[in-house]
Amino acid sequence: MAALVLEDGSVLRGQPFGAAVSTAGEVVFQTGMVGYPEALTDPSYKAQILVLTYPLIGNYGIPPDEMDEFGLCKWFESSGIHVAGLVVGECCPTPSHWSATCTLHEWLQQHGIPGLQGVDTRELTKKLREQGSLLGKLVQNGTEPSSLPFLDPNARPLVPEVSIKTPRVFNTGGAPRILALDCGLKYNQIRCLCQRGAEVTVVPWDHALDSQEYEGLFLSNGPGDPASYPSVVSTLSRVLSEPNPRPVFGICLGHQLLALAIGAKTYKMRYGNRGHNQPCLLVGSGRCFLTSQNHGFAVETDSLPADWAPLFTNANDGSNEGIVHNSLPFFSVQFHPEHQAGPSDMELLFDIFLETVKEATAGNPGGQTVRERLTERLCPPGIPTPSSGLPPPGKVLILGSGGLSIGQAGEFDYSGSQAIKALKEENIQTLLINPNIATVQTSQGLADKVYFLPITPHYVTQVIRNERPDGVLLTFGGQTALNCGVELTKAGVLAQEELSAVVAQAFARTSQVLVDKSLKGWKEIEYEVVRDAYGNCVTTQVRCSPRGNRTLECSLLPLLTLLGSDRHGTLLHSIISLK
Repeated sequence: MAALVLEDGSVLRGQPFGAAVSTAGEVVFQTGMVGYPEALTDPSYKAQILVLTYPLIGNYGIPPDEMDEFGLCKWFESSGIHVAGLVVGECCPTPSHWSATCTLHEWLQQHGIPGLQGVDTRELTKKLREQGSLLGKLVQNGTEPSSLPFLDPNARPLVPEVSIKTPRVFNTGGAPRILALDCGLKYNQIRCLCQRGAEVTVVPWDHALDSQEYEGLFLSNGPGDPASYPSVVSTLSRVLSEPNPRPVFGICLGHQLLALAIGAKTYKMRYGNRGHNQPCLLVGSGRCFLTSQNHGFAVETDSLPADWAPLFTNANDGSNEGIVHNSLPFFSVQFHPEHQAGPSDMELLFDIFLETVKEATAGNPGGQTVRERLTERLCPPGIPTPSSGLPPPGKVLILGSGGLSIGQAGEFDYSGSQAIKALKEENIQTLLINPNIATVQTSQGLADKVYFLPITPHYVTQVIRNERPDGVLLTFGGQTALNCGVELTKAGVLAQEELSAVVAQAFARTSQVLVDKSLKGWKEIEYEVVRDAYGNCVTTQVRCSPRGNRTLECSLLPLLTLLGSDRHGTLLHSIISLK
């Protein structure tokens, strides 16, 4: 056994994995659903005990340490693991992915990092959201907790521990020439610049910046309190005040350092923003972009000087997510546009930065300001703005996951239950149609009202007529719900006057529409296999499902019973039913 001891006195016990060592640090949570190899190698997590809320951790193992065409690791964000410890609900012991070279447990062992599983990570996350990030100790069995002091990583400068020691050049001979100040840089930031043709020189965090060495300056992410690096702030202030300054682009800690260099202030957030799909609003447009984030500090918007303006705002907590100079080529963002792993909505910021650098290098006096370029690319003409006259929906109907079938099993039960929780947080009444009483989303107290009815046009139409919902969500119920929605549309049931307004509102946040190709005529065959502790296997269900309007199932449902100590098991009955 091992335990996570928090500074508020809480003790969470579980099973250890990874290295059998004790550690201490700041306990933070991350809500991303994929990308644990990238997260663990992100230098911004230096000296933190990371809690991953998603239940499938370790399921695809650890990929090989391969290099890309620029000499960068393909699957990791740095050369090592930076977290102090890892806490998960369950660590998968047998990953299933063709590229896996070892398990997460073995990888942590190799790097001397301890892990803890068997912890209710959702309850722990709730505590961290309510109380804020807490100091904690991951203590192995046999170690006296009092012998290990709490450690606040923000009380010491962490950047020197993660920054490169000597300069290194990537994509030699490329253009333009970018100098990247490494404060804890992620490999994919270099890759995003090199893929666009730039030559990137990565230098240590305390490098004496000389504008003659570069055509554009990039400020990377990194760990800790930005106020811990006054020498970097002073150097940046000097660079920004030079005549005809070079363009500057900062990310995460680089964003905070740039803000301090212009005289703005930063503050420590209650629990920070870490994870994928964090919504950020482009100031002045209402357009929302999905981003990947990892930070515990933020910039005070009200402290910005007169020539600077906020660029993005977090749609969840209203915190600042970016700043831009009104006329000079300086801008920065709090989120990670390099997105590894996460949404790629904002990778075009690298294009904007390099375009600005090339134009400044060519000495084009009539070119756009970086602010104008950002506005043009992020909010092009013709994109409608959200209408303030549309009231939020009061009642929404969700077509649930239904029976377990091909392509819509547990994952749609999970996504549907999360959708219900999100809607309830917005005070939207939730109605659910789901005939499967064995799902999480039909649990008592989750949805406001549950209809245990088949997800067919006939029954859904009756519910719509009785309840008159403001909207119907189809994407959380798999293919059955989508097919039902198509039939309802053909029948005219979903023809609501609000269609034009709803579409206009959707296009205010995106410029793309996804059209899926019909797979009618295709067939899927699914086998479900049960295995006991001794490796004995039996096929419990076989489903044959044509892709179209009708679905056939062939189910083989054997009754398997293990008698006494018979390690091979005995099959007593076999019931074959054809539906």
